[in-house]
Amino acid sequence: MSLIDLSKNVALGIDIGGTNTKFGVVNHRGEVLEKGHLRTDAYETVEEYIDALYENINPLIERHSKERTFDGIGIGAPNGNYYTGTIEQAPNLPWKGVIPFGKLMTEKFGLPATMTNDANAAAFGEMLFGAARGMKDFIMITLGTGVGSGIVSSGKLIYGHDGFAGELGHTIVKPGGRKHWSTGSEGSLEAYASATGIAITAKKMRAEFPESMLSQFPEEEINSKTVYECAVKGDPIAIEVFRYTGQKLGEALANFVMFSSPEAILLFGGVIKAGDFILKPAKLHMERNLLPIFRNKVKLVFSELDEADAAILGASALVWEK
Repeated sequence: MSLIDLSKNVALGIDIGGTNTKFGVVNHRGEVLEKGHLRTDAYETVEEYIDALYENINPLIERHSKERTFDGIGIGAPNGNYYTGTIEQAPNLPWKGVIPFGKLMTEKFGLPATMTNDANAAAFGEMLFGAARGMKDFIMITLGTGVGSGIVSSGKLIYGHDGFAGELGHTIVKPGGRKHWSTGSEGSLEAYASATGIAITAKKMRAEFPESMLSQFPEEEINSKTVYECAVKGDPIAIEVFRYTGQKLGEALANFVMFSSPEAILLFGGVIKAGDFILKPAKLHMERNLLPIFRNKVKLVFSELDEADAAILGASALVWEK
């Protein structure tokens, strides 16, 4: 029996964000061989956007095709549907409605295309290349401008009947609480634990406690980064912003643990740069709200993937997941 040599097989990973799109050529070891980016919001129609993608990506394909075989294209996108290959009603993309994105990409590039939402793509990346290698049950939580999630159970991602399961960021953690700036829901996890939510909390606390170091910054500069800078310098109000955020996150994580009993919860995204300022209260309030049978069983860990490449790796992992 001859062994199949996969060392020359590569995938194209594309991560579509509301502002920017990142893409790269990835091998089976999770090495990004070459990458690039372009603006997502610079194109009025999806056809113009795909033309621009092709113009930017095709030179990479031509260069690497001389020595390697492309197995396909993996795409992570807001409201990307794994079952249908469509992007559906994505609020932060310029193209509205239901877009047959996978089909359009296959027609343009001549390669099979697989897609899912951006947080699910991140979960795939962790399972193949990161901290979740060897795990069959885990939850990926992405803490960035918003809060995304991917739920893996028995080695399979949970999609639900329509492809959209796993929107844990929009679960309600404080009924009647803070109104979400986009969905209008009241008290969702995203309204508190995202970078956007942290900025809202910080502005409220800054107004209540003008002695805080946060008062040194104009209001438009109050964000998770400036809060972190003040927390590192020992500002008790900035530390309290993260403690409160960690509490809301931990309370939500307790619910998620009791729902799917994961081995670990992986945290990823810009917000985790706050480190123990957010991790310690999150762990404390998660454990405090769990039933005894779940306590001290679930690891709370930060992603091992390089943030700059993680989105590309996660998208490319879709190609080999099957």
